[in-house]
Amino acid sequence: MTAIDLNADLGESYGAWTLGDDRALLEVVSSANVACGFHAGDPSILLETARQATAHRVAIGAQVSYPDLRGFGRRDLDLPADDLMADVVYQLGALQGIATAAGTRVGYVKPHGALYNRIVHDEHQAAAVVAAVVAVDPALALVGLPDSEVGRIAEAEGLRFVPEAFADRAYRPDGTLVSRREPGAVLHDPAEIAERMRRLATEGVVTAIDGSELALSAETICVHGDTPGAVGIARAVRATLEAAGLTITPFSGR
Repeated sequence: MTAIDLNADLGESYGAWTLGDDRALLEVVSSANVACGFHAGDPSILLETARQATAHRVAIGAQVSYPDLRGFGRRDLDLPADDLMADVVYQLGALQGIATAAGTRVGYVKPHGALYNRIVHDEHQAAAVVAAVVAVDPALALVGLPDSEVGRIAEAEGLRFVPEAFADRAYRPDGTLVSRREPGAVLHDPAEIAERMRRLATEGVVTAIDGSELALSAETICVHGDTPGAVGIARAVRATLEAAGLTITPFSGR
């Protein structure tokens, strides 16, 4: 591997409430997963985020979620497939309008929070998300966890599926993420995180929470914008990857 993408969840502030340092992260990452208003973000913030991303030549993706503003999209919802498909279409359309107004375009889709984790194993909800992307623009890439139901269905439907790794999250031995409700789920040490991501990018392995070695392949690495110290983590990861000889570039441009 000679190149890899570094992404962050951005545009998650709302009105008078600020979450994360989007301006600083946009100086580090190559792709921005921009909220679509269902779990975070309001129209003014989303437009400003898209404008800033454009100015920094950072690729934009739509971070679609369950309609769960109060729970930040981290509560699992049993939505009928038709409702979920319509929700994703709605969010994609909104961010496409925002991106056009900012002089850029949406290049990919990345589900957020509980929806992201649900479609790892739930084929019905995974199929609804894929159907929404295909209906809006089958040229869009779809980002998700490797070896997931959504990945399998996306590729079967002709979508480009982009496997993702998480810099600031712990993994189970089976390759899924440790629940945020459990101790040790979120990582905070920039040096430790950067070394984990160097091994991922150069050796294809990451250490699981039980100490075992997990084989993992990814084209993009995520740093959560709402993780405390996210900017320092992103800078450490980027510097370490570049020192290892990798180029940080948007996967949507490759």
